[in-house]
Formats: sequence, C-alpha cells, structure tokens
Amino acid sequence: MKAKTGFNLRTVCGENIIVAEGKENIDFSNIISMNESSAYLWKNIQEKESFTTDDLAQLLFDEYDVDMETAKADAAQLASQWIEAGIVSE
Repeated sequence: MKAKTGFNLRTVCGENIIVAEGKENIDFSNIISMNESSAYLWKNIQEKESFTTDDLAQLLFDEYDVDMETAKADAAQLASQWIEAGIVSE
C-alpha cells in the first residue's frame, strides 16, 4: 500500500484529522478523523514508498502495550478503512 499524496494529518481543535490538499483531492463530504494510534501510524507511513499491514502491526506492537495478534487484526482493519476512505492505494 501507499499513502496518497495530498492528504496530510493536522490537529484542529485538539482532534487529529486528515486534510486533503490540492484541487484533485478536495471532497468536503468526507472528513477523516483519527484517534491517537491511527494518527501515530499515519505519521510513520505517510512518506514511505510503500507499507504493508505487517508494517502497521509492527509499529503498533513497538509503540503500544499490545500483543502481535491484536496488532495485526487492528492494522488490517485500519488499512481497510484507509483504502475505503481513499487516502491509501493498494
């Protein structure tokens, strides 16, 4: 997977949201809010050439007190949500 260009994480009123920058990405009908852990993951993969759900799981495992099985399940669910939201490509 790869994070699509033009989608950047910003903190607005204490909330982490993805902001679409550039005319081709603007869609005001869909605001993407991220919790602390998904924002952490986004910051770590945004500039990478590519990443996998295993990469996301490893980041979760390394940063949070979670077992690898849970990290992999959470990473797969989040990756699916990001694909559906259109902020990453497969």
